[in-house]
Amino acid sequence: MPASTTDAVTPASPTTRRSRRPGVPFWAQVFIGLVLGVVLGFVARQFDQAWLAETLKTVGGIFVKLLKVIVVPLVLTAIIVSIANLRQVTNAARLAVETLVWFAVTAAASVVVGITLGLVTNPGGNATLDTAAGKAPSSTGSWLDFLTSIVPGNVLGLEVSTSAEDGGALSSSPSFNILQLVILGIAIGAACLSVGAKAEPFVNLTRSALEVFSKLVWWVIRLSPLGTAALIGSAVANYGWDLLGPLAIFTADVYLGCAIVLLVIYPVVARANGLNPVKFFAGAWPAIQFAFVSRSSIGTLPLTQRVVTHNLGVSRDYASFAVPIGATTKMDGCAAIYPALAAITVAQLFGVDLGVTDYLLIAFVSIVGSAATAGLTGAVVMLTLTLSTLGLPLEGVGLLLAIDPIIDMIRTATNVAGQALIPTIVAKRNGLLDQDVYDANTFGGADARLELEEDEATAPSTDGDRVRDRDRVAVPA
Repeated sequence: MPASTTDAVTPASPTTRRSRRPGVPFWAQVFIGLVLGVVLGFVARQFDQAWLAETLKTVGGIFVKLLKVIVVPLVLTAIIVSIANLRQVTNAARLAVETLVWFAVTAAASVVVGITLGLVTNPGGNATLDTAAGKAPSSTGSWLDFLTSIVPGNVLGLEVSTSAEDGGALSSSPSFNILQLVILGIAIGAACLSVGAKAEPFVNLTRSALEVFSKLVWWVIRLSPLGTAALIGSAVANYGWDLLGPLAIFTADVYLGCAIVLLVIYPVVARANGLNPVKFFAGAWPAIQFAFVSRSSIGTLPLTQRVVTHNLGVSRDYASFAVPIGATTKMDGCAAIYPALAAITVAQLFGVDLGVTDYLLIAFVSIVGSAATAGLTGAVVMLTLTLSTLGLPLEGVGLLLAIDPIIDMIRTATNVAGQALIPTIVAKRNGLLDQDVYDANTFGGADARLELEEDEATAPSTDGDRVRDRDRVAVPA
C-alpha cells in the first residue's frame, strides 16, 4: 500500500536546519568576545603582563590582516560584475553623483556639529599641555594627492612602502589603494560592456571568482568574536589612557560629536527618506560594532558590504561600487567631526584666534578634503590638510597623537555607519532597495540573516541576461 501523504517525510531545507541548531547568536558571540577582551586587557595592564598584551595585539593584527587581504579581490571582482550587469550606464552615473551629493550633505552636518562643540566647550583652552612637546607628523595631506591617488600604479593598485627601523634596518610592506581599485574595476567593467558578447567568458569567470571570495569573507567574519576580543583587549592594555586627563574635554567632544551624528543626524536623514532608523541600526550594527574595535574602515569593508546587501536590502550591483567609494571618501568621524574639533583645539592651544572665514575653511576642507586624501591612511593626514590650509602649526598634531587610538574607535564606527546609510538612502530613492528585507531587521535577527550562507534575496545573478530587477542599477527617467 503506498504511503499516505501524511506519512511522507519532507526533508528540512538547509535554512530550516540551520535555524533549529542550538547555539549562541552571532551578535552575542561578538559581545562575549568584547567583554572577554576588556577583562584580558585589564589584566594585562594592571598586572603588567607584557606577554598577554603582545599576544592580544598580534592576534588582533592578524585578524584585521585577514580581512584586508580579501578586500582587493573582493572589491575588484564585485565592481567588475556590477558594472557588467548594468544596462544603462548613464543612470549609473546619476547614481554615483547622487551618492556623492549625500556624502557631502551629511559631512556638512557633521562638521557643523564639530565646530559647534569646539566653540562651546573650549577644549584647547582647558587642556594642560606643553605646546613645545608637539612634533610635526612625517606625512601630511595635500590637495594634489587626489589626482595622484586615483591613477593605479599597477593592475591591482598595490604599493610598497619602505621604512627604516631601529638600528638602521629597512623594512618593506605592501599596501593597496581602494580608490584605485574602484577606478580600475569601473574601467574594466565598462570595457566588458563595450566589448559585449566576447567578454562573457571573462565576466562569468569574474562572477565565479566573486562567489569564491564572498565565501572566504564570510569564513573570516565568523572569526569576529576572537578578533573582537583581541582588538579591544589590545586597546585596553596598550593605549595611552593615562594621557586622557589633559585632553579630557577634547576626547569627550569627539565622542559626543560622533554620538550626535549617529543618534540624531543619521536618524533624521533616514526618517526624511522614509527609512526607519531603528531598522537601519539593527541591520548595520554588526559592521558598526566591528568598526569600533578594529579602527579600520577598510578592514570592515567586507562586513559593511555584506550588511548593506544582506541586512539592509540594497541592490548588490549598486552596493558593490557605492560601499567601496564610501570606505575611502565617506568619513564623517575622521574627516568632518575630528578635524573640525582638532583644528579649533590646536588654535586654542597655540593662542591663534579663528574668524568666520577660518570656520568656513574648516567646513570646506572637511567636505571636499576627504576626496583629496582618499586612499591615504588615517585621520592624521586629514588633520594636517586642515591645519595647513588654515596656517596653523603642524606641531599640534603631535600633541593629539597619544590619544588617537582611543578616539579613533568612535570615529571609525561613525565612518562605517555613514558608509552603510548613504547607499541605503540612495537605493531607497531610486527603487533599488528591498523594503521587505530592510523592514525585517531586528537586533539579533539581522545577525541571524547575516549568517545565512545563501540569501535568495541578495544572491548575485549568474547570468547577465537574468539579473534580478532589484539588482539592476537603473534610475527611473
